[in-house]
Amino acid sequence: MPLSCRYAPLAPKPDHGAGAVRFHRQFDHRYGAQMVRVLPGDFYVTDAPDEMIVTVLGSCVAACVRNPWNGFGGLNHFLLPAGLLDEGEDDDRGLRYGDFAMEALINAVLKSGCQRQELEIKLFGGADVLGGISQVGSKNAEFAIEYLRNEGLEPVVSDLGGRSGRRIHYCPTTGKVQRLLLQRRIELEVVRDEAFYASRIANAPIEGTIELFE
Repeated sequence: MPLSCRYAPLAPKPDHGAGAVRFHRQFDHRYGAQMVRVLPGDFYVTDAPDEMIVTVLGSCVAACVRNPWNGFGGLNHFLLPAGLLDEGEDDDRGLRYGDFAMEALINAVLKSGCQRQELEIKLFGGADVLGGISQVGSKNAEFAIEYLRNEGLEPVVSDLGGRSGRRIHYCPTTGKVQRLLLQRRIELEVVRDEAFYASRIANAPIEGTIELFE
């Protein structure tokens, strides 16, 4: 019986009504697996062998973290390096920030029964797709490495930076990751979507945590 995922969405996709679930599952015959998409400001954990976690990254960073002893693991997707919550603000909204997103994912995986130093961690994303002086992607990438260093952890794989967006397919039960570079047209769409979700999450009403799957 899979340990499954427990996490509440912060905001629905644009084409869904209020309260719609942000995790979308679709069976992909090419991979023979249920594809579970993670959007900016979310994380998802599972030990289901028939699930593959998918996310698309521009300047954002995703960490793939798993317990190598039982295959329980997951992926997060954060938009900004670090931040402070306003007084009274729900921690879930903080998942758009790397410090909150990393802590939440690591703690969720540790609960499956392993030590911090046993975690298998892989990092992806942080591209400066549009260039310019802001270099949000580079800042996200630098944060992710520094965060792990401060925690006494080291990624086994680090594919960060550059100018190309990425699509990530992650199977926590095996630890296998497939990284695909995006075409320029898709990259620009990803940048637009990241900006949209950053704005959406920042202004979304706080919602209570729900159990996504039984």
